[in-house]
Amino acid sequence: MIIDADTHISPISGGGTLQLDGLIEQMDKSGVDKAICWLHPPYMREIDGSLRYIHECIQKRSDRLIGFGWVDPHLGLEKCRETIKRCLGEYGFHGIKLNGAQNSFYIDDEDLALPLVEEIAKAGTVLALHIGADEYDFTHPYRAGKLAELYPDLPILIVHMGGAGKPDLARPCVEMAAKHPNMTLIGSNVDFIRVKSAIESLGAQRVCFGSDTPFSIMHADVAAYQAFLSDYFTEDEQRLVMGGNIARVLRLIE
Repeated sequence: MIIDADTHISPISGGGTLQLDGLIEQMDKSGVDKAICWLHPPYMREIDGSLRYIHECIQKRSDRLIGFGWVDPHLGLEKCRETIKRCLGEYGFHGIKLNGAQNSFYIDDEDLALPLVEEIAKAGTVLALHIGADEYDFTHPYRAGKLAELYPDLPILIVHMGGAGKPDLARPCVEMAAKHPNMTLIGSNVDFIRVKSAIESLGAQRVCFGSDTPFSIMHADVAAYQAFLSDYFTEDEQRLVMGGNIARVLRLIE
């Protein structure tokens, strides 16, 4: 089974966004069985509509899509708590994502971020973090490592593993993941040589395939992963990276 651990959908058409039918078309073309979906942020603060749209898409295609919530701490702590509760309860999402680059906050900020991480940890779910080179001070791997140390029982997905621009922060991501076993890397929008190095350093059970669709081309990323994985890793290791690891972290399989 192939699971894409990083895709975005939006109720708003245009501007490079992708809706449900387009995502399913991409998945069919790529041979992807399931995909994690989080919102494609519009250029406004309000995100309730986008989260509701993801929920509606999951209801229609629960066989293919895996929903994730999203909170922006600038909307206020109580608002975010309500959003987390709705995403995990009413919507049945598999976790919550924080994106300090998109929403302009330090992911370890004691006032903005830590109370939300605490809520996510108490809920017993999964935290996803955008960890990229864009606005890298907000989302530096060392800040993710701080969260992993504070909440060692909280599964944390490290989306982009320090890629998504320059400078390349893949190495500190691997260093942090080596120290914190609750961190799992998603190799989307990052050089494939960095993904290969992460697998070699951490083991195949700590790295997941992701495409960052629609910011990348899903079938091209699938083909690239299959090419380099088959050159360097066993079939069992390939299966872990292409879907087995994220299925385990999200408890999609027993």
